[in-house]
Amino acid sequence: MDIASLIDHTLLKPEATPEQIAQLCSEAREYGFASVCVNPVYVKLAWDLLKGSPVKVCSVVGFPLGATLPEVKAFEAQQAIRDGASEIDMVIHVGALKAGQDDLVEQDIATVVEACHAGGAICKVILETCYLTDDEKIRGCTLAKRAGAEFVKTSTGFGPGGATEQDVALMRRTVGPDMGVKAAGGIRTLEALQRMVAAGANRIGASASVKIMQEAQSVQG
Repeated sequence: MDIASLIDHTLLKPEATPEQIAQLCSEAREYGFASVCVNPVYVKLAWDLLKGSPVKVCSVVGFPLGATLPEVKAFEAQQAIRDGASEIDMVIHVGALKAGQDDLVEQDIATVVEACHAGGAICKVILETCYLTDDEKIRGCTLAKRAGAEFVKTSTGFGPGGATEQDVALMRRTVGPDMGVKAAGGIRTLEALQRMVAAGANRIGASASVKIMQEAQSVQG
């Protein structure tokens, strides 16, 4: 398993500095991660630093609450794509899903998906599973698939809980074999990563990516 190619090397802390983003990009180049995942303000910097490398720039939209108007999320996605992002992780309107307003949730996702596809980017849909019942997780996944998103994702990493094997397995069963499932939130060891992959994840969001890779290298060594 090429572990590095599964990982979105992530730094989304509000206090992240340009120097820390530069470090993130340097590590992503060194290890060959799938992408760096940064807040919109740092997309241009990350894109400049990663030019000429296969590492993609991923950014977040409506983050971390999801309680932003669909039009604002779409604009945020468009701007991030203009600045160099080719992957967008958007947070759904969690309250609307919990209230059973499925049409509203689907429209929210579709508005961002449309903006992403118009700019040649893919869209990952963050459900924030720690707030949801299993039924709500299933509905959220179904709506994301119907809206044309490429991935569903467990968590922002900013909620009270992160990825679990049970949620990843449920999401994989719901979306089927052809859609992506990204596990994120609290994945800090090689063993945790392997468990998420075994449960059905084909992308991992992690800020402890370097530690995970060092662990993998020592196992191989």
